Amino acid sequence: MRGKVELIQGTLDLLVLRALSAGPMHGYGILDWLRQRTEGDLRLEDAALYPALHRMEARGLVEAEWGLSENNRRAKFYRLTASGRHELRQESAVWLRYTSMMAKVLAPIQQPA
Repeated sequence: MRGKVELIQGTLDLLVLRALSAGPMHGYGILDWLRQRTEGDLRLEDAALYPALHRMEARGLVEAEWGLSENNRRAKFYRLTASGRHELRQESAVWLRYTSMMAKVLAPIQQPA
């Protein structure tokens, strides 16, 4: 059985930007999207999400507006800005390089015959 994976420090913004690249979402929608994409393996609390969304809004990476959720409840919907799309491309490239490097380091070492 696989355990839940803790969020690596510094990755929350990238994950949120990636989720919002699928379209505007409210906070619960972002959490649900991330849970689905990680098959429930990522442990992310809403207490961490909302400060990140506010921080990203202040940085101009996302914009928010009030609307109605699927349950007809008032919710704040977030969407990427042009700056957010740019940040997503840059940070994705960095993480892809990083994970490629880590895969090389963690690959089994072939012992000489």
